[in-house]
Amino acid sequence: MMFSAQGSSRSHCSLLAVLCGGEVSDTKRKQPVSDDKPRYPFPVLASSGRLEVQLLNNPSIDEFRRVLESSGPNIVYLQGEQNADIEEIGSLVWGDVDLSTPEALCGLFGSTLPTTVYLEVPNGDKLAEVLHSKGVPYVIYWKNKFSRYEACHFRQALLSVIQSSCSHTWDAFQLAHASFRLYCVRNNNCVSSDSQKQSIRPEPCLLGYPPKIDISRPEVDMQEEESSPENLAAVKIYDDDVTMRFLVCGSPCVLDAFLLRSLEDGLNALLSIEIRGSKLHNRASAPPPPLQAGTFSRGVVTMRCEFSTCSSTHMSLLVSGSAQTCFNDQLLENHIKNELIEKDQLVRAQSSSEESKLPPSEPRRSASIACGASVFEVSVKVPTWASQVLRQLAPDVSYRSLVMLGIASIQGLSVASFEKDDAERFLFFCKNPGKDPSLASSLISRTPSWLVPPPPSRKRSEPCKDTKPLNCPVMEGVNGIPRPKASVAPMRPIPHTHRHKMLPFSGFYETERYDGDQGKVNLPVVPVKQPAPVTHRKALSSSYQAQQIISLNPLPLKKHGCGRAPIQVCAEEEFLRDVMQFLILRGHTRLVPQGGLPEFPDAILNAKRLDLFNLYREVVSRGGFHVGNGINWKGQVFSKMRNHTLTNRMTGVGNTLKRHYETYLLEYELAHDDVDGECCLLCHSSAAGDWVNCGVCGEWAHFGCDRRQGLGAFKDYAKTDGLEYVCPHCSISNFKKKPKPMNGY
Repeated sequence: MMFSAQGSSRSHCSLLAVLCGGEVSDTKRKQPVSDDKPRYPFPVLASSGRLEVQLLNNPSIDEFRRVLESSGPNIVYLQGEQNADIEEIGSLVWGDVDLSTPEALCGLFGSTLPTTVYLEVPNGDKLAEVLHSKGVPYVIYWKNKFSRYEACHFRQALLSVIQSSCSHTWDAFQLAHASFRLYCVRNNNCVSSDSQKQSIRPEPCLLGYPPKIDISRPEVDMQEEESSPENLAAVKIYDDDVTMRFLVCGSPCVLDAFLLRSLEDGLNALLSIEIRGSKLHNRASAPPPPLQAGTFSRGVVTMRCEFSTCSSTHMSLLVSGSAQTCFNDQLLENHIKNELIEKDQLVRAQSSSEESKLPPSEPRRSASIACGASVFEVSVKVPTWASQVLRQLAPDVSYRSLVMLGIASIQGLSVASFEKDDAERFLFFCKNPGKDPSLASSLISRTPSWLVPPPPSRKRSEPCKDTKPLNCPVMEGVNGIPRPKASVAPMRPIPHTHRHKMLPFSGFYETERYDGDQGKVNLPVVPVKQPAPVTHRKALSSSYQAQQIISLNPLPLKKHGCGRAPIQVCAEEEFLRDVMQFLILRGHTRLVPQGGLPEFPDAILNAKRLDLFNLYREVVSRGGFHVGNGINWKGQVFSKMRNHTLTNRMTGVGNTLKRHYETYLLEYELAHDDVDGECCLLCHSSAAGDWVNCGVCGEWAHFGCDRRQGLGAFKDYAKTDGLEYVCPHCSISNFKKKPKPMNGY
């Protein structure tokens, strides 16, 4: 359950805060400044961002029930009693009514139940169990007794997360709990009263179940998935880890395991919030990662997916999975969310000993970072997509979740929402580094690596000390003073290594051909002893690059069964209507405009509406999309479309047509039998490659299979005004039919 109104389209979260109305409340308390203890600025509980706050001070039970029924808040916050002389939070008392018993508290709520109830009272485990059994999904409560400083820090962290983004109760609590451990528990000096100086420390707890992402498949594909169990595997995400450097507000300290673990949990919760509320905006076919294309099984495709998170940041992911998953937007989105959130550990903080052998350093203070407060450096390893999200969140002045973890800078980029009061609240819990001898002995006043200015670009070279002097004649210097001849060893040029171009591994699954009569595998013959001509090497290079594309034609996609006429005799209106129905059936409603058929497709090319009908007919008549560059998209396809003009000067129209075909027609092609089943007339296989069409007989062939010399490169045939390919059979036939010259002419 997200922190938003259930069954409503509004994006705000409502909070009903009920204060006990004691002598002092946090919103009105002003702590005197003293030399012994720093000032703690208590925040004001008010509406901010997407959080709408409604306050009730010492209400009656009837008044509380009336407001609860009328407003229907998402969160109900019940604050315990406070006293000026006691720093501990007391029990729940409204006037003369004691609500600290489970029966009295349970009687406050009727049929209208909030999503979350936050009990800011000591020893609230039994009260939380009663509310949870009554039907409240999530109850936040405290174990043992706690001070108002601890309560204020945790509450401020929790509400800051809610006001920043549309978050789930579980994730918001995990981030606030990590902030509580990072400052209150780790420093262990937040307890002010003597009664709390005990072995059992206070701790906020959550009663509820973690949310799950629905990755069940649509009912229309259940029968097909049961017959194809190899397609049920979840998606795989290809992403590398990068190291990011954070500056965290606080006194410089030793990076112990407890500090790093708290920061890791907080960042994991922050990223889970962003992913759980993310939305898939675009997907497109992409080549597989290098060195992994050969490991893909049949029917696996790769997609480049563009996401926007709940805080409007953008990220890009390369994923692979079955056709049923990757061609269903909602299913693909849920699988990616589940894969990212359910990962054991997205963020891994590095201790100073793990990162470098050098001791920790104290960074320089800056007014733009944590408002000039003291900070310390932490190195964290995160996925690349996470680094993209964090870099975009730092400049957002309304995003407060990073601040609640004390993060003041990310890779030199300051967090814009960090305020002076935040720094004072964090430093209130920190120990004085001057009173900690272990801390003073472990720190060295060393400037961080990214603040050190780069060395000069030109240095005066020093003579090589290890070089022995050569026995060479002495040369005369200035004014007759002899000087030895310069050593030859330091003057030798540095040899340059030849870097070979690394090509992705494509495996043998596309080049192998099975001979059913012989019962053996025929491998392609590659000349080894004699070097191939230049033109032939270019053809082989083009063929190799074409083999990297995994064929999409044999994907086991369920047929549409629409009963449409064959594409050769089908009318354009019937075709477009069938495409619209297919896209809606597959869940691609974003591609179908609200105006229906007159506005479909919602794509413009060369100042005209995209001609999907002729685009589809020309592509399927030439072997389908899996042929790749064997189709001259600009010369053969675009010239047959209504978008083409004689004065056309568009550039890159071939790639534009491919993108439109992938968006609207690729999945439609796989679900219909409109593609002419062609195979190479030389190798007799239908594997993906550098397809070319013979201009005489109309047959298809792999350009790399044609070993004739003088053909040129594949790009000479694939471009708009390219050469016309003639297969070997037609070339021999034309040569035999050519009339012999008479009379020498």
